[in-house]
Amino acid sequence: MSVIKKVTCHVVSTPIERPFTSSRGWLYKTRGSCIVEIETQDGTVGWGECYGPSHVARSFIDTQFAQRIIGRDPFDVEVIWEDLYNRIKDYGAKGMAIAAMSGIDIALWDIIGKSTGKPVHKLIGGAFRDTVTAYATGLYFIDMDRLIEEAVEEAQAYAQDGFSAIKMKIGLGSPKLDLARVEAVRKAIGDDIRLMVDANHCFTVPAAIRLGRELEKLDVEWFEEPISPEDIDGYVQVTQALDMAVAGGENEYTRWGFRDIVSRKAMDIIQPDLCAAGGFSECKKIAAMATAHGVECVPHAWGSVIGVAATLHFIAALPDQPPSFRPMPALFEFEQCENPFRDHLATEPILLVNGAVRIPTKPGLGIDIDRSVLKKYAV
Repeated sequence: MSVIKKVTCHVVSTPIERPFTSSRGWLYKTRGSCIVEIETQDGTVGWGECYGPSHVARSFIDTQFAQRIIGRDPFDVEVIWEDLYNRIKDYGAKGMAIAAMSGIDIALWDIIGKSTGKPVHKLIGGAFRDTVTAYATGLYFIDMDRLIEEAVEEAQAYAQDGFSAIKMKIGLGSPKLDLARVEAVRKAIGDDIRLMVDANHCFTVPAAIRLGRELEKLDVEWFEEPISPEDIDGYVQVTQALDMAVAGGENEYTRWGFRDIVSRKAMDIIQPDLCAAGGFSECKKIAAMATAHGVECVPHAWGSVIGVAATLHFIAALPDQPPSFRPMPALFEFEQCENPFRDHLATEPILLVNGAVRIPTKPGLGIDIDRSVLKKYAV
């Protein structure tokens, strides 16, 4: 097998036309990413993506990781993962160090798939499904004078596009306004479309429980990140107090980070991000641990088409949770905010068809990268 010859990080960024915000108050004015390109001596190229601030991920890869994997066999992907983790765990057991490792891991699995002529999902266990039901993530806060109206209009547009599930943002500093907004969206889309809410961890435990009980009356399917991710005891309280599912974990890392969440059933649904939590190698372990404890795994996805493709392969290889005659379909987070790296970075975009997205079937991640897009948006 040809060994790794070169590791390149492409930092890309672009302004967006309609900046948006969530309960955290950050105004998203740009979209960007750190794209990892790994090339072997025989010319095979694998692509990965790192979640979070792009320059930080590139710094970890350029200064800590790249030289440790040059000359190594990409098929030793988990050996490489453990080596990189042990290199930085004294100061990087969570956060950007793991996100940087995630980009490398995804790229290595892409190489393995291309080298064997198999899509990644065939290499990590096989496909339980060839399509996955998608839910639209959106309904951020844009026009502060039309918060309810804009949410209704956006939700109706997603329904018209064929989405059968929608996730909206809450956390406006007023539970009454949050409830009015969710109620208006529920009325607009009807009872047949699944509805979830995401608070981006802005509530206290008592406030989350009070609001959650009202959201249950609107048939909200899950309450995502109701409280701070550090407060596992608080999550246990919220999860036990509510009948609807509590979700979270997009900002958690590795099997060790998810261990207490899962073993204590602090959440009903965990949401590891392939580009943050450790790539395919680690997220398979996280998902297996969740299954063993009766916790659902619905991965978070936010990024370029590389992260989208990786998430689809991961979901393809997840068993039904729980297995049954007519299981609830797996869900894929199809974030809908403006993002040229999701829509244009691949020569063939990944599209919604009849409310679902097909799992890529070509070797590796199953996408071909348009290098002109990397060049156009390079930082």
